[in-house]
Amino acid sequence: MKGRNINRAGNSMGEGVAIVTGGGTGIGAAVVRSLAERGVKCVINYASSKDDAELLAAEIGNGSIAVQADIVDDTACRELAKAAVDTFGRLDFLVNNSGRTKFANHEDLEALDAEDFIDIYRLNTVAAFQMIRACAPAMREGPMSAVVSVASVAGVFGMGSSVAYACSKGALITMTKSLARVLAPAIRINAVAPGYVGTGWFEKRLGNEGFAKLNERVAESVPMAMATMASDVAGPIVGLLDPVMRSVTGEVTLIDAGGHLDVALSRRPGKEH
Repeated sequence: MKGRNINRAGNSMGEGVAIVTGGGTGIGAAVVRSLAERGVKCVINYASSKDDAELLAAEIGNGSIAVQADIVDDTACRELAKAAVDTFGRLDFLVNNSGRTKFANHEDLEALDAEDFIDIYRLNTVAAFQMIRACAPAMREGPMSAVVSVASVAGVFGMGSSVAYACSKGALITMTKSLARVLAPAIRINAVAPGYVGTGWFEKRLGNEGFAKLNERVAESVPMAMATMASDVAGPIVGLLDPVMRSVTGEVTLIDAGGHLDVALSRRPGKEH
């Protein structure tokens, strides 16, 4: 099979079109803004955050659109991909950002039931697969197509908000490797695995003061002495989409200010943490 012919002159993403699921808030919104700075037009997908998505599209002002779709539904995924192609005539990039969890202590084996697992898997894993499948026909036509899925360090280390969440993100990482193999060379598939990310979700629940204190505690616990923000995750996502990364596929990039370097040590029996 022939390799991909990519023009490296200037901004190689400038005429591209992207779908960003969960694009109205948090990491998704930061990705949309970063892509727009490179001239990429975005389909900002949302399930319920209509106002946020539409305000973001208006803020960007480059023709990007907000589109409601519950991507748990496979038909909705296919319609979302079609909306991108019908509106812009092409589709180059996909960011699988949507996700959910249920908070449950890993040690409490009664805290989750089968429906909890299924509900979390439907969005975190199955919907991401459905989106890649729906977008693949159009993306195969382009010279620079790439997907980045937002996994989590939870899926790498078996930690985080719940066992079900960790399992779903671990499955997403495995799927990234599987699809990177079978969709090459037409489409590159990579993933990022953030740790703590300071988004509005925490700020709304903790208030400004509580949010600031949480960020301070996180900064004290990681080698880079910082709390990762949504924009810190958006940078690597957009970087992995960029055609200059044409030799990178099937990779998982950890984004946690170096926190993973201390994971094994911090879980050692008897260590204070």
